[in-house]
Amino acid sequence: MSAAPAVDGIVLFAAAGLLSYVIGSIPFGLIITDLGGAGDIRQIGSGNIGATNVLRTGRRGLAAATLLLDGFKGFFAVVLCGALLPLLLPDVAALAAVCVVAGHCLPVWLKFRGGKGVATGLGVALGLDWRVGLICCVLWLLVARLTRISSAGALAAMFVLGPLLLAFDGGHLVNPVPWAGLAVGLGVFLRHKDNIGRLLAGTEPRIGRKTA
Repeated sequence: MSAAPAVDGIVLFAAAGLLSYVIGSIPFGLIITDLGGAGDIRQIGSGNIGATNVLRTGRRGLAAATLLLDGFKGFFAVVLCGALLPLLLPDVAALAAVCVVAGHCLPVWLKFRGGKGVATGLGVALGLDWRVGLICCVLWLLVARLTRISSAGALAAMFVLGPLLLAFDGGHLVNPVPWAGLAVGLGVFLRHKDNIGRLLAGTEPRIGRKTA
């Protein structure tokens, strides 16, 4: 039996991962604030390119646009790779999920200094399973509203992402999708290590207050 089909599959799989990374690495927060006349977002607040820091410019419209576009690229990468390579599902969807978030958090164009992956992670959740994505989005909004701490909502949503994907899949541990959800959640937690420290110390700024 020829090994060519297997090699072709590996090449396509790798290409899907690279494509997802490139999609994720589009720095919408940086682009939008620049086009919107708000300056270089990397010189504002925490220096992060995500929607939460864009909000610190006082331009809610720019923050909302960043949130939606960062979320959309996560959703788009998962759905696109699945549509292009249906024979490689669910593995290619899991790979796309991890790579698009990695691209957002570690974009090569910005010397690997990107966002924290929350909006893109929520988009990924919607792409992998809309039911899980919807629950994560609602939980994120609910916790953020109740605590008025953006990072608390984000961490709550990412904490349940992997377990929810596993539960909705019937607990099948061989499915790579829940593992991808766990990897995305872990990545977001690692990006929030400073926030977690402030949360534990009770010093994490609330929404509407300035932060470093």
